[in-house]
Amino acid sequence: MNTDFRSKALTAVVGLLFLSAIYTIFFYAPTERVMGIVQKIFYVHLSMAFTAFLSFFIAFICGILYLIKKDIKWDVYGSSSVEIGVVFISLTLFSGVMWARPIWNTWWTWDPRLTTALILWFIYVSYLILRTSVDQESKRAAYCAVLAIVGFVDVPIVFMSARVWRSIHPVVIKSDSIDIEPSMIFTLAITMAAFFSLWFLLFRLKTNVALTCKRIRFLENRIEGGD
Repeated sequence: MNTDFRSKALTAVVGLLFLSAIYTIFFYAPTERVMGIVQKIFYVHLSMAFTAFLSFFIAFICGILYLIKKDIKWDVYGSSSVEIGVVFISLTLFSGVMWARPIWNTWWTWDPRLTTALILWFIYVSYLILRTSVDQESKRAAYCAVLAIVGFVDVPIVFMSARVWRSIHPVVIKSDSIDIEPSMIFTLAITMAAFFSLWFLLFRLKTNVALTCKRIRFLENRIEGGD
């Protein structure tokens, strides 16, 4: 099975999952009695948040592996994951703002969940800035690996913030149950599957491009050195 076919097959799976997610969100899941139609942002909002968490977890693992093995491919995997994660955490914050306005009657409040999520955004945006600030590849990879590891500490804090501190943010996923109807759980599962598959597709494309660019630069340097 060639790479082009796998990419097309994966893209088709992503498309089918998103079509399924759209259908279940708007036609299968019931409309919440208090919040009404705006509650349907929940499925996308939570799925994007967990996709961002997945990105930062992968970067955390890649950071550890780079520091142990000093293999630059782990830096490529980690940086690619962070880039995707920053997109998803940005969309999470944006969708949260869109949800908060009609429900809380404000665009933003310094709620523990929102505040810790914003800190997470700043941490990984700083990671991307750091990558453009250090020229030497090995130093850049090491610094970014450390930041990816340290920054991941904020992920469980974001998840637990509404449980540990007083918060107006709803807690849906509890230690012993999920506090929504079965049809809503099914819709959330489909939506999460769609976003996770999109993450895998983006990660695959991004790492392939990044590794190819490194190989090209390596060959160019060899050619120039031979001259």
